[in-house]
Amino acid sequence: MQLNQLQYFAAVADLRHFTRAAESVHVAQPSLSQQIRALERELGAELFHRARGHITLTDAGEALLPLARRILADTETARREVQEVAQLRRGRVRLGAPPSLCASLVPDVLKDFHRRYPGVELVVHEDGSQDLVRVLAAGELDLALIITPLPVQAPALATEELLREELVVVSAPSEPAPVRRGGLRIEELRGRPMVMFRRGYDLREHTLAACRAAGFEPSFSVEGGEMDAVLGFVRAGLGVAVVPSMVAERSGLRIAAFAAPGLHRTISVAHRGDVSPPRAARELRRILLEATRGR
Repeated sequence: MQLNQLQYFAAVADLRHFTRAAESVHVAQPSLSQQIRALERELGAELFHRARGHITLTDAGEALLPLARRILADTETARREVQEVAQLRRGRVRLGAPPSLCASLVPDVLKDFHRRYPGVELVVHEDGSQDLVRVLAAGELDLALIITPLPVQAPALATEELLREELVVVSAPSEPAPVRRGGLRIEELRGRPMVMFRRGYDLREHTLAACRAAGFEPSFSVEGGEMDAVLGFVRAGLGVAVVPSMVAERSGLRIAAFAAPGLHRTISVAHRGDVSPPRAARELRRILLEATRGR
């Protein structure tokens, strides 16, 4: 049983005329008649009483008609549902991102995506890069923004670099800016009270690695916070912190850049290497690339 056979059957049942039914579904009348005969042979029953100028349904035709209408309606619904997803009128995209990016880059990108595709549901998973990689590999995310290179070997991922972001030092507005001509050297953080992120946080690892490369262990006044908490502790005058420039620009805190070559981190967008992301995720990835081009 084929959908076009059911379509032709329903057209004849509605119009009670083979020629007009063929015209309504845009096929030749002999082809329509042939397909309905094939349907009758498959079902083992005639569907129409055929008399010159008078076509009526048999009992078998009466039984089939509501079922055929339901099948055709469900098929049209399925077609529309798939088209809506394909044209990004509906759907869902799951994005993972570190808290620092959720506080800077991600809101503007999601605002742009939602403006273009308001019917697509956005789900955000906030976590550190290493945890995001595990969630992404488990198939629970479509895309993730991660800090690369990862310190440990990761599952097979497809990644593309988005931007290389400068890290800066922030301090309370009431405190003197920790800056000197030509920028701040990492060594000048030696002995200064620092507000430090929780363990496993990408920025913690970057800061510790930079301080140790300069030959010292940083002094923590407070540690264990997420991004909002760290900024709040700095604002309260508890110490300085190393944060991404995009976050610093929105924080209202004093900002000091590092002397050349500076301190940076690389942000990449990743998805599983063994499957292609859904169309909504591919479109979000394109908008991410647009938003970071030239930064």
